[in-house]
Amino acid sequence: MGCVHGKCCSKYPSSSDGDSGRHRERRPHINKHLLTQRSLEIVPVPSHNFTLQYSIFTQNGYYPDTLERENQDSFCIKTQIQGNPNVHFFGVFDGHGQYGAQCSNFVKDRLVEILSSDSTLLDDPLKAYTDAFLATNSELHDSEIDDTMSGTTAITVLVVGDTLYVANVGDSRAVIAVKDGNQILAEDLSHDQTPFREDEYERVKRCGARVLSVDQVEGLKDPNIQNWGDEESQGGDPPRLWVPNGMYPGTAFTRSVGDSTAEKIGVIAIPEISVVQLTPNHLFFVVASDGVFEFLPSQTVVNMAAGYLDIRDACAAIAGESYKLWLDHENRTDDITIIIVQLKGLSNLVAAATDSGVDYKPMIMRSVKGTFTSSVSVSETYGSVRSDLSDIQHSSQHSVSVNRSAAIVVPSPMHQRPLQLVGHSSYCLEYFLNVYYLGAICSSFAAAITLIDLPDAASCLILNDLLPVSFYLLHLYILPLYM
Repeated sequence: MGCVHGKCCSKYPSSSDGDSGRHRERRPHINKHLLTQRSLEIVPVPSHNFTLQYSIFTQNGYYPDTLERENQDSFCIKTQIQGNPNVHFFGVFDGHGQYGAQCSNFVKDRLVEILSSDSTLLDDPLKAYTDAFLATNSELHDSEIDDTMSGTTAITVLVVGDTLYVANVGDSRAVIAVKDGNQILAEDLSHDQTPFREDEYERVKRCGARVLSVDQVEGLKDPNIQNWGDEESQGGDPPRLWVPNGMYPGTAFTRSVGDSTAEKIGVIAIPEISVVQLTPNHLFFVVASDGVFEFLPSQTVVNMAAGYLDIRDACAAIAGESYKLWLDHENRTDDITIIIVQLKGLSNLVAAATDSGVDYKPMIMRSVKGTFTSSVSVSETYGSVRSDLSDIQHSSQHSVSVNRSAAIVVPSPMHQRPLQLVGHSSYCLEYFLNVYYLGAICSSFAAAITLIDLPDAASCLILNDLLPVSFYLLHLYILPLYM
């Protein structure tokens, strides 16, 4: 959703980011995907003897009237916060409004910078998070960026040993997958802050906001009916916030960073935070913009992610399905950004607790209204959706590869049916060779296109649509031969 006008609108030594020669931390393991060249990073949490394996996928939105429109999503991943190998940060920032891209990038940068300089971060992460959000919001107001009708949401997860601190401002979301017997259940780590929530509705009303859907504002529906059902069924025309005597700003969320006009009617930058103690039943968590969750429920996202052996394929599949559903319902798509983080080796927590004589308890989750947590680091990943596909830099400061397509996302076919591939190594080899040769042909074809004087529209069509579709056809017609 978002605004109606825009896209929708220590004891550990510190270290510098630039001088890789000074860092002795273990560099995260980096692996590139065969087909997509998206990166896969692995970072250890030595205090509890497990690892985080993560990948990112971003897709700029499709707007038929503004095909060159800038993607307003950005993301930030920082490992080894304040030099601590057990503290890692993941965040997605979803900008909105005319200057949403600038807002999301400003907040992505400043939030972690402010947190990095807070010596109380690990002693009191809730207070540090809140202070950082409020300070970032204040700095954005004072910056050269016009945030009167622009801003950004923020969904972030801070891993501190075996504890997650999940801070949310806006309507992006974090979800964790929990094994329950033979099922894998989705458990929301954040709750969308919109007027659909009774507590948020009452709060902004006390601040003077009018809460009406667009149809109500335009006189098509009765404005006195202050009941919009639930978000899943009424998401097409959600309740929005308006000033008492004007037709603005029209935000569909009740918290954000920036949005100085909406701030006067109750849109605040104070985050809500959930605290979760990890257990061996936790498999992975997802951090994503509302471009993913607009039409996909949390459980569906978890089901899709659990169906892939390689989380890079899972990211691509979820982004592709989200993109398709947007076009099924509307003539455009939102920007889409998703991070999946696998929790590998959490069974070691039970062993460690048993050895130490500690009675290990199941997951503890508590929600703290109006507070949050975040961080800083040596090894860091800053990802901007506006950047092109970047190579992995082999240094302590590493960049996550961003794979973008202006038109379509076609999930890689790899690992969708992993159990049926067991015992068929010769077939797998032949299939991979088919993939390799097709990839080589496509790459040569793409290189040739750049040498031919074709209209820009034709080149864009071939590069962004035909080549991905060729991989899709491979998946449909060649892969079944080896199953």
